Amino acid sequence: MVFSSLTFLFAYLPAVLAVYYAVKPEWRNPVLFLVSLFFYGWGEPVYILVMLFSIIVNYLAATGIFRFRNTDKSRAKRILLLCIVVNIAILGFFKYWDFIAGNLNALGIKAIRPLRLGLPIGISFYTFQAMSYPIDVWQGKTEPQKDMVSFGAYVTMFPQLIAGPIVRYTDIAAQLNKRKENQDQFTRGICRFTAGLSKKVLLANNAGRIWESVSSLPLSEISTLTAWTGIIAFAFQIYFDFSGYSDMAIGLGKMFGFDFPENFNYPYISRSITEFWRRWHMSLSYWFRDYVYIPLGGNRKGIRRQILNILIVWILTGFWHGASWNFVLWGLMYGIILIFEKAFLLKKLEKCPGWICRLYTMVIVLTAWVLFAFTDIGAGLSYLKLMFFGAARFTDGLAVYYLRNNILLFVLCIASSIPVAESLCSFLRKQKLDIVYPLLVLGALFLCTAFITDASYNPFLYFRF
Repeated sequence: MVFSSLTFLFAYLPAVLAVYYAVKPEWRNPVLFLVSLFFYGWGEPVYILVMLFSIIVNYLAATGIFRFRNTDKSRAKRILLLCIVVNIAILGFFKYWDFIAGNLNALGIKAIRPLRLGLPIGISFYTFQAMSYPIDVWQGKTEPQKDMVSFGAYVTMFPQLIAGPIVRYTDIAAQLNKRKENQDQFTRGICRFTAGLSKKVLLANNAGRIWESVSSLPLSEISTLTAWTGIIAFAFQIYFDFSGYSDMAIGLGKMFGFDFPENFNYPYISRSITEFWRRWHMSLSYWFRDYVYIPLGGNRKGIRRQILNILIVWILTGFWHGASWNFVLWGLMYGIILIFEKAFLLKKLEKCPGWICRLYTMVIVLTAWVLFAFTDIGAGLSYLKLMFFGAARFTDGLAVYYLRNNILLFVLCIASSIPVAESLCSFLRKQKLDIVYPLLVLGALFLCTAFITDASYNPFLYFRF
């Protein structure tokens, strides 16, 4: 079940909200736990067992860590390490087993064979989320949760279960134990959810159609302008797809009384790659910073160790996104660029005009999206060649067709990639025209419903993660 479906919008969500607010506050965590398991099991019920196992392992590990943290630190540390190994093993088995087996088989090593198991939806998200809990207990950042059902509600919480943001236990520990839902928060949740739904249905899906059309063409038929048009469309698709789901998750969280962390902050206006990764998928960047980069030593052990730590983090970041070498190359590319920026490039960029910095950033980001989009590295490099080294022709009728027929879509995508909407809302409030905003929300909901009803193309890119 996906948020951008009629089943979710007009059946599941209204029913869940009705039950949630009908029961007493002390029963709301159990209700949230059960409806989240139902949501997850809608598409793959067998993998509920994997999720429940993850919940039990991390809950018991955190309890044991807290018990021995001050009296037997070595035992507490062993429990933590075992817990981390179990979490990584679960993620590795389902997500990377076939990748490892395939590469070994290609080298002539037949020790293991691919199992071709289906990937549990959102396993990368909920594994990182659950694993942060015992680590935070070990570090003394939080007390352990006494109620396993409440902890289960935290791990399985359907608003952000399958696509983030990655909500750490410390982010919502107080809210999980005691929260006060109110009308104002619920209203803001509806508005935020609608904004995310609009991003997904109206922008991401339509941009995705352009990319699907361009990427399916034979390379010999793609002009340079068509290649750039296609990858720009993909950049808009992945941004509005992922940030749209994050907005919907944050909005749903507010409907249930939670405040989830922000995950995107207009990344396409960045003036450097360093800034871009402070604005894109922020919850993942913070997770790797706090649980990998800093524990490895961060920048405290000299420049060589810092460079190594950055490369490790970004190779892992790429590998987190998918079991394919193109994701590793994508992460490595960003790691190398970030090292160069930290070493000397940021100081030079600070002296450049803003438009040059933004052009530099977007050219790199678009180049990286090519590596991200093509699991076949050879095909990705061939596409990059069309972009930078010239195809048989710079432009053609097909490029003109894509641009002319989608000019309004591209304008809307650009406008939605910058803080225009925030400025509009602020203007409406200053002019005391707040009544216009609910009308815009209702209009957007109606339009999204119409598009969903008629849609034959409604993919969700981040399910595979």
